[in-house]
Amino acid sequence: MIVTVTLNAALDVTYHVPRLTAHATHRVSDVTARPGGKGLNVSRVLAALGHETVATGLAGGRTGEALREGMAAAAPGVTDALMTVRGETRRTVAVVDAASGDTTMFNEPGPLVGAEEWAAFLRRYAELLDGARAVALCGSLPPGLPVGAYAELVRAARTAGVYVLLDTSGEALRRGIAARPDAIKPNADELAQLTGLTEPLRASGEARRRGARAVVASAGPAGLLAVAEEGVWQAPVPERLEGNPTGAGDSAVAGLLSGLAEDLPWPDRLARAVALSAATVLAPAAGEFDHKAYERLLPLTEVTEGHKAA
Repeated sequence: MIVTVTLNAALDVTYHVPRLTAHATHRVSDVTARPGGKGLNVSRVLAALGHETVATGLAGGRTGEALREGMAAAAPGVTDALMTVRGETRRTVAVVDAASGDTTMFNEPGPLVGAEEWAAFLRRYAELLDGARAVALCGSLPPGLPVGAYAELVRAARTAGVYVLLDTSGEALRRGIAARPDAIKPNADELAQLTGLTEPLRASGEARRRGARAVVASAGPAGLLAVAEEGVWQAPVPERLEGNPTGAGDSAVAGLLSGLAEDLPWPDRLARAVALSAATVLAPAAGEFDHKAYERLLPLTEVTEGHKAA
C-alpha cells in the first residue's frame, strides 16, 4: 500500500481558451473540474497503474465535499482517508492557452487549520503508516499549520520504517529535508532556491548533504536527474509534446513510488517516471495520463548513468 498526503487539497478547475490575452474577455472552449492537490494526483495515477493507494490529508466545506465526490467518481481505486476540517478547501484554476500551449495558474491559499485538527490528523497518519510500503508527502501547507509540519511527518514515517518521499517547496522543503526523507522531488527552481546552486548535479549533491537520501530533480523537457547513494542517472523526455503540463510532476512521483513498490532498480524507476510525466502532458487534467502514449514512450526513454554521487 502506498499512502499519499495532501495537506492543502484542491478542486482543480481547468479552462481551455483559444488564446489568453490580458485585459480581455475570453470564451472558454472546454472546462473540467477534478479533485486535485499533488498527493491526490499521485494516488490517481498509482491506482491507474494497478497499485493499492490510500489518499489522506485535509478537506472541508462545500468545496471539500465536491472534491471527495469527484474522487469517488473519477478514482474508484483510491481509498479516501481524508480528514474533515472546518475551513473551506481551496480551488485552483488553470487556464490553458491553445495558441501557445502555455498554462496560467491561479492557486487559492487553502483552509485555516487549527492545532486540534492537526493533532487529530497526526493520529490518523500514524494509523495509516501501519502496513504502508511508502508514503508521499506532497504540496503546499495550508494556513495555520507549522512550517515544520512535513518534517514531523517525515520523522514519523522513518520511525515506522516506511519509505518517505517529500515533494514540496520553500521553507517547508528546507525544514522537511533536515528530517532526512528517503527522497525529494524538486523542480529546477525549487532545487536552486533550496541550495543556492543552479547547476542541477551540484545542487542535488548539496541537497543530499542537507539530509535527503536521494534527489530526483525535474527540468521539464530535459527530463529527470536522480542522485542517490547508489549512483547518478539522467533520463530526458524522448519526445517534445504539446499540452497541459499540470500534474506532470505528480505522475513522476507516482512512477518513482510504483517502481519502488515493484522493487525496480533506479534506472527503471526513472524511465517510468519520465514516460508517465510526458504522457500526462497529453491528458485533459492533472491526475491522468494518456495510456497509449505512456506505453509508446516507456521503451523510448533512455537512462544514462553518471559518476557515483558524493
